[in-house]
Amino acid sequence: MKFETKIFDEPHLEFGNNHHHPDPRLGLFEAGPLQIPLGDVVHIAIVGDSKTVEDTKAFFVNAATGFKGKGEKHPNLHPDFPGLGNQNPFRCKFEIAEGATAAISQSKIDKIRKEPNHGKAVEMAVDEIVQQLQTLDDGSHRPHVAIVALPVSLIERVWNAKVDSKATVEKDDSGGSDAPDFRGMLKAKAMGLSFPIQIVWEDVFDEAAKIPRKIKENRARKIQDQAGRTWNLLTTLYYKGTGRIPWRKMPHDGEFTACYIGVSFYREVGGQQLFTSAAQMFDERGRGFILKGRRAFTESRGRHPYMTKADACQLIRNALAAYKNHHKNYPARVIVLKTSQFREEEADGILEALDEAGAELRDLVWVQESYSVKILRDGNYPVMRGTFVDLGGKGLLYTNGSIPYYGTYPGMYDPRPLLLCPYKGSDSTIAQIASEVLALTKINWNSTQINQKLPIPIRAARAVGEVLKYVTDEKISSDYARYI
Repeated sequence: MKFETKIFDEPHLEFGNNHHHPDPRLGLFEAGPLQIPLGDVVHIAIVGDSKTVEDTKAFFVNAATGFKGKGEKHPNLHPDFPGLGNQNPFRCKFEIAEGATAAISQSKIDKIRKEPNHGKAVEMAVDEIVQQLQTLDDGSHRPHVAIVALPVSLIERVWNAKVDSKATVEKDDSGGSDAPDFRGMLKAKAMGLSFPIQIVWEDVFDEAAKIPRKIKENRARKIQDQAGRTWNLLTTLYYKGTGRIPWRKMPHDGEFTACYIGVSFYREVGGQQLFTSAAQMFDERGRGFILKGRRAFTESRGRHPYMTKADACQLIRNALAAYKNHHKNYPARVIVLKTSQFREEEADGILEALDEAGAELRDLVWVQESYSVKILRDGNYPVMRGTFVDLGGKGLLYTNGSIPYYGTYPGMYDPRPLLLCPYKGSDSTIAQIASEVLALTKINWNSTQINQKLPIPIRAARAVGEVLKYVTDEKISSDYARYI
């Protein structure tokens, strides 16, 4: 059997003044973010202990003049951060008002550390941080975004890597844990504030701070160089502080208006068999909408979550209603991405909602993360990012791999491909779907590196689910910045 193979070019992104470039950092440097109102100032607040508050303030002072990247060998992978002058990459100022900081006392941190029950310790830490954030929200120095600068002493007590980095239930939903996810709980309880938050570990501002290996999300976690950390942190602070996106997927002439919907599943806190679906919708402008679905079900042995026909229909109906409310019209094309197989009743419900909205073009795609087939490249080099193989209707796509622009493979392990499985009757070819999925991996305003594995609708849906499990219905925010 003969399979068609190709390597997609690195997708371009759009920045200010219709400028486009494949590299988020160089695109920002050359043209600034997508929307650039003059005189923008992002007001930042800081909550931490006395040391992390001072370290964070010192970081912004030093960032004003820029940081040298470690790019002697791979300059495109590790570029300099140019500083925060008038023509800085974000075309705005980042300011910390004198009264916009709050330090948690050492006595309170010690009390949290001494609490023997992990769940209780997490709740104590979250409540203390939210109380400090609420004080800032009620004060005269209300920020646009707040940094929660976690000291190592607190991280050691509240962070559970096995839970916090694997909180969703996509791969094996018969498992799960009721152990509290600090990040998800904090994001949920901070949702009532007038500003989003950004959680930052102490070693981002102080390279001498040592994070114990047992709480790292993976053993290979290494702190980035200072320039790389600055690019990433300021990009997400810009997005959260201004409410505007730094870049978007490059639009093409004649392209139909499109709506991307990612569907994920998560376990409610305390529930052993009850699953709820969540969807994150991204339109062609890059804006997101948060939707909470109804109860989901599982096949035998608690695996493979799915929605009923009625619930799938209602979920997509709600997504399209939100789209119409924002754009004043329905999209011509809808793409639904899910990391579990589409059951016939699910697909029927989705298609019914699309028929009601008059969306003529539709693609339902199962994105499978683990697949036994691998591609080998001549020599001792990883496969190129963008490598695609048409498997007779399904598609194998490498969203990680060697990147010519970087001159290297920026990962640590052999890249693994995605298997894209369109549901019967999808309108786009598998090559068109793969090209679009590759472009959607670059919509990540938490990172400026171009080797993200998952497309934004799925990655966002998972991030949302990890927070929604701790949120009561009346407090759900539609702002994606509250979830990442």
